[in-house]
Amino acid sequence: MKSIYNYLTILPAFILLAGCGVKQSKSFGPITPDAIKNQIAVLANDSLMGRKPFTEGEVRATRYIAAEFKKAGLEPGNQGSYFQDVPMVQVASTPSPTMAISGKASMSLKAVEDFVVFSRREQDTLQLKNSPLVFAGYGVVAPEYHWNDYAGLDVKGKTVVVLVNDPGFKSGDATLFKGDTMTYYGRWTYKFEEAARQGAAGIVIVHQTEPASYGWSVIKNSNTGARLYLQQPDKHMSRCKMEGWITEDAAKKLFAAAGITGDFRALARKKDFKAIPLNMNLTVGISNKLKYAMSRNVIARLKGSKQPDENIIYTAHWDHFGTGPAVKGDSIYNGAVDNASGVAALIAMANAFSQAKDKPKRSIVFLAVTGEEQGLLGSEFYATHPVFALNKTVANLNMDALGFYGETKDLAITGKGQNDLDDYVAAEAAKFGLTVVGDTKPGAGSYYRSDHFNFAKVGVPALDMNTGLKSTNHDDEWTKKQKKDYNEHRYHQVSDNYTADMDASGMAEISNILYHIGYKLGNETTFPGWKPKSEFKMIRDKMMGK
Repeated sequence: MKSIYNYLTILPAFILLAGCGVKQSKSFGPITPDAIKNQIAVLANDSLMGRKPFTEGEVRATRYIAAEFKKAGLEPGNQGSYFQDVPMVQVASTPSPTMAISGKASMSLKAVEDFVVFSRREQDTLQLKNSPLVFAGYGVVAPEYHWNDYAGLDVKGKTVVVLVNDPGFKSGDATLFKGDTMTYYGRWTYKFEEAARQGAAGIVIVHQTEPASYGWSVIKNSNTGARLYLQQPDKHMSRCKMEGWITEDAAKKLFAAAGITGDFRALARKKDFKAIPLNMNLTVGISNKLKYAMSRNVIARLKGSKQPDENIIYTAHWDHFGTGPAVKGDSIYNGAVDNASGVAALIAMANAFSQAKDKPKRSIVFLAVTGEEQGLLGSEFYATHPVFALNKTVANLNMDALGFYGETKDLAITGKGQNDLDDYVAAEAAKFGLTVVGDTKPGAGSYYRSDHFNFAKVGVPALDMNTGLKSTNHDDEWTKKQKKDYNEHRYHQVSDNYTADMDASGMAEISNILYHIGYKLGNETTFPGWKPKSEFKMIRDKMMGK
């Protein structure tokens, strides 16, 4: 492998070659398909070794991104540095082979087959012994929906069993939470957090494929290896001792033994539902292997001409999965679409803003974050350790896995209806004769699955959007096939590679729309807000003194 310094010296020639023969699309703005494609060719090159945190691939990727920001004329974003250190801990949890259930009924559940559990507590060994099991419905405390599954319940020392998604999903009632559209209360991350706030010793989520939007294999693959977390002063001791999942079949056995039969989702969504003690106890052990290391966000700023303390933040995650066992001779997870495309757009956008004749009045911040694939870690660290004040942060505009199948006649907003940024998208779309659509699978909770979410979580209006499904040059069926092929054969696989015939016109389309939105926001004096039914509205209102 060449060193990063040697590698950087060959980039200009490599970029020039990458752009040859690329078909140009119609112009939605200053960012061209070539500008994005040329950057993907570099970011998804084998020399960057799959861009995994804690590896030489991280060093090469982050140095390259910082160099591109500097070349674009942007100032360092973090007190004279282009980097923000992100301290992480790697925790490899191994549970005991079985989970013992005793009490009203006795049974033994098998690791991986029936359950996966882990702990983020930074301890070598942990054990839950005879922890009383309680069915706590959906595990939700949502004041704005007048909902509290923990009302009158003391869970200290106990393990709560909760359902995935939220009460509205498949309820037939569009006014119950948000109906089939998942709120944050439906995400597994929230349920772990709430159980910890309630003082539970452990939590297991009942996996069901439809409300989770993925099968048990995803649970197994995502939770049975080493996991990265942000380091915390309390070494995560405030979290539950055990977090995890059980299969639907295992849950049915538990519930049946406790006299709970039939549709337990319907039972738990009743307004008068009260948590149910299962009169059984859980015993399981966990051993951890710990590793501490530092990763980095890359941050740069174009200083505003009149209101420099107010910021619009563009984000994209630079990380992917590094290297693994060879598949058909390829062992590098290059992540061309996910997410070299987003970082390529970030760099292209930095150049577009820098070259604009009239600079925005507000500052424009470009933030390439680490650890998205490990749980949105880099954006979480920034949101909880912001370089720029959150009450002066106007909006976050995120770019993740941009459309690889060309321009579309429609734009897709993830979590459509959350905040006023939707209106900015609609206004820009109208200028180009484009339509705006929301999530095709609103129950999947996609709004909570990329880096914009961590800004939303602390109250900053955040937007994630992409190309839609109505191709400009092909029929709808062709587009669906392209997405299906990517999801099945390239997403999070070694085959997500850069190719010379890659169509980056759709990526440029989205980048330009986001550029126009950011430029407009950058010249306003008002702040966009959250829609009345958003779960993030109260956080922002409090922050802004409303």
